[in-house]
Amino acid sequence: MRLTTNSASWWGPPKKFDRPQEERRVSWLELFYDLVYVIAISRITHHFSLHITSESFFEYAVMFILIYWGWVNGSLYHDIHGNEGLRTRLMTLWQMVIIAALAVVIDQTQENRFFNIMIVLMIMQLYITYMWWSVGFYDKSHRRYNRPYTILYLISLGLMGLTLFLNPEWQKLLFPLIIACNYAPPMFSVVLLNRDRSDIALSSSMFERMGLLVIIMFGEVVLGVVNGITQTNASEFTTWLNFTLEIAIVFALWWIFFTLVAQRDAQKGFLKASLLEYLFIPLLLSLGLIAVSFTVFFDTHHEIPLQNLGYAIATFLVCIRLMMLFLVLPEGMRPLKKPIDISLLITATVFLVSTFTKIHINRTYYLAGVLIILVSEILFLNLRYMALQRKKV
Repeated sequence: MRLTTNSASWWGPPKKFDRPQEERRVSWLELFYDLVYVIAISRITHHFSLHITSESFFEYAVMFILIYWGWVNGSLYHDIHGNEGLRTRLMTLWQMVIIAALAVVIDQTQENRFFNIMIVLMIMQLYITYMWWSVGFYDKSHRRYNRPYTILYLISLGLMGLTLFLNPEWQKLLFPLIIACNYAPPMFSVVLLNRDRSDIALSSSMFERMGLLVIIMFGEVVLGVVNGITQTNASEFTTWLNFTLEIAIVFALWWIFFTLVAQRDAQKGFLKASLLEYLFIPLLLSLGLIAVSFTVFFDTHHEIPLQNLGYAIATFLVCIRLMMLFLVLPEGMRPLKKPIDISLLITATVFLVSTFTKIHINRTYYLAGVLIILVSEILFLNLRYMALQRKKV
C-alpha cells in the first residue's frame, strides 16, 4: 500500500499553515499538554531552590529555556498544523511522554544525572526536528520554510551529543550555542516569508496559551511562598504577616502584568510574533526566580534572596514594557503609553538599585517596602487612566 498525502480523515494530515482558523479556542488537549510542562518547570524550580548558587542558576536558566523551547514548538505546531485527527493527538502524546521523562530525571542525584538529562533532551530535540520536517512531507510548499528549522535543530542535536564527552567548562560554552541554534530559525524564515510576500501572525489562541503559561508560573510563585512560610514558626503573628505580604506582592505583580498585557492582540508580522515569544523567556525566568526567592526568603544566613527578588522584579517590569511594543493597544490606552513606559522603567530602576544597596533591614519591612512600591505603581496607572476618562466625558 502506498502512503500519500491524501491520508484518511481519521489520521488527519497536518493543516496547511496558510489556512489559519479564525477565533480558534484553546482545546482540552492543549491544556492537558500544558500540565505536563507544569510538572517539569516545578521540578527544575524546586531543584534550584535547594542549590542557590550562580552555577545552579545557569543550569536552571538553560533547562528552563530548553523546556520553554519544547513547549513553544509543540504549542505552535498544534496551533498552526493541528486538527482533530489521530496524528495530532499522537504527536502531542509522544511529546508529553518525553517531558514527563525529563521531570523524572531532573531530581536524580547519582553521578549520571547529567547524562540522563541530556539523553532525554536529545530525544526531545530529535522528536521536534522530525515534527517540523514531517510537515513538509504532507505540504510541499512548506518545505522551504521548515528547512532552517530542520538544519539548525540537527546541529543543536549534534552539539547536545558532544556535551556528553566534554568536561563541565566546555559544556558551559556549548549550551549558549545549542540555545542559539534552537531559537535562530525564525530569523531565517522571516527572510523567506518576505521574499514570497507572505507572513504568519501570532494567533489570539496562541497568545492566550502564553498567558496561561504565565499563570502557571504565578502558581509556582505562590507555591514558593507556601514552601518558604512552612519552614518558619507558623504560630507566630509575624509569620502570617509575612505570608500576607508575599501573597499581596504576587497579586500586585499579576495585576500589573494582566492589566497591561492581557486581552491584547499581537501586532501582525512573523518577526514581531517571534520577538514577543522570546520576551516571555526572561519574564517567566524572573517569576521562577521570585518563586525561589520566596522559598528561602527567611534564611538569614545570606542576602541572596533579597538580591534575587530585586533583580527578578526589575526584569519582570522591563519585560512588560518591551512586550507592549509588540501588542495592539486599545484606543483608550494609547495616550497613556508614555506615562506607562516611564513609570515602569522608574519602578524597575528602584528595584535594581535596591539590589546594590547593602542596607540591613528586617525582612518583614523589606516585603512591606516592595509591596508599597508595587501598589504605588498600580495606583499611578489607575489614576492616570481615570483622569483620561474624565477628560473624555
